[in-house]
Amino acid sequence: MKNHEKNERINMVIQELGLAKVADSKVGTQFTRGVSGGERKRTSIGMELITDPSILFLDEPTTGLDSSTANAVLLLLKRMSKQGRTIIFSIHQPRYSIFKLFDSLTLLASGKLMFHGPAQEALGYFASAGHHCEPYNNPADFFLDVINGDSSAVVLNREIEDGEVKEMEEPSKRDKPLIEKLAEFYVNSAFFRETKVELDQLSGGQKQKKKSTAFKEITYATSFCHQLRWVSKRSFKNLLGNPQASIAQVIVTVILGLVVGAIFYDLKSDPTGIQNRAGVLFFLTTNQCFSSVTAVELFVVEKKIFMHEYISGYYRVSSYFFGKLLSDLLPMRMIPSVIFTCITYFLLGLKPKAEAFFVMMFSLIMVAYAASSMALAIAAGQSVVSIATLLMTISFVFMMMFSGLLVNLTTVVPWLSWLQYLSIPRYGYAALQHNEFLGLDFCPGLNVTANDTCSFAT
Repeated sequence: MKNHEKNERINMVIQELGLAKVADSKVGTQFTRGVSGGERKRTSIGMELITDPSILFLDEPTTGLDSSTANAVLLLLKRMSKQGRTIIFSIHQPRYSIFKLFDSLTLLASGKLMFHGPAQEALGYFASAGHHCEPYNNPADFFLDVINGDSSAVVLNREIEDGEVKEMEEPSKRDKPLIEKLAEFYVNSAFFRETKVELDQLSGGQKQKKKSTAFKEITYATSFCHQLRWVSKRSFKNLLGNPQASIAQVIVTVILGLVVGAIFYDLKSDPTGIQNRAGVLFFLTTNQCFSSVTAVELFVVEKKIFMHEYISGYYRVSSYFFGKLLSDLLPMRMIPSVIFTCITYFLLGLKPKAEAFFVMMFSLIMVAYAASSMALAIAAGQSVVSIATLLMTISFVFMMMFSGLLVNLTTVVPWLSWLQYLSIPRYGYAALQHNEFLGLDFCPGLNVTANDTCSFAT
């Protein structure tokens, strides 16, 4: 479809759902105020309608809507069904004007089927079962009352003695027998036999097909690059729409950079300079790792949305993964690393060479990228943010121990020494040490020969 055709369909759905007044508004989150609950519900329906599906599943599409808006939404769904679409949805307490729109009705209670058939024949079916709907009563409410066993319809069908209704039984003793009775009555009805015949025909046709055709691969209407572009664009737009996290991270990075620069200000080329350089380089590396823990929320928070959109065939897994990766690595990992390097490098008085400055910046960015990638890998298998954060923290603590500063790696027992190769800070710390210490002279004024050493008292 061309862009103007897409825009026309979007505007049509917005008009039909009555969302024209809030078309350019934010949906909002639990912390940010946005559209109302009813408008949010209609927006979620619009996201399904925009793809023009042949079969549409909706879970309580009228919840949170007033009766007029709910009726308008169901009229829209009715018009769509007349265009050749199958629409299946669950609903509670629909008003009579909505109930008249139903073509087929299914009633369930305690996992058992109470009725399935044409909606307009349901009243006659329950009348044949001995339950008559009172005049001016809503059929939908009547069906629910009969199933629950506490309606006036059930009372009127009970034996009346001396003009008074017999004392009603306790619900716990009455519900189960009534449900079983209605389920048994339906099994013996003509509606069940007709449905059974249709299901047998469908199952017989499926058995003739090969098993390989039972599970068809999801087909996509667009290419990988097209999906990557729009997933990335949506992620960046969400980031700009809720900039609290990114702005807070930049502010914390600036403050932390100034504090570190003040503590290790103007490193000297003496014994203390060696210790301070080793300490600050270790801190910079581990800080990049622990600041990447925030990446765990990237997949955990949006897992339900991703599962829904992927199953619906919106995009590939690879498109979503790389799209989210771009939206996180560039603004949330690279920019803070660049700011942190620019602040600390000159305050610390590290090696005054341009190539050394850019090597340090590149090394810190790579450490942040590697740590974020590990966080995303752990988050992809978790459904709770706190558990993913805990696993990340434990992993980084062990990596920090094998980074090369806290323990001499040559003294580690052989059956544990292999863990050093899994340590992300170890590689970053080694790169920063090589970049900083190579070429510096910590013995000024001394002519050190091959037989002499430059030692310092501790």
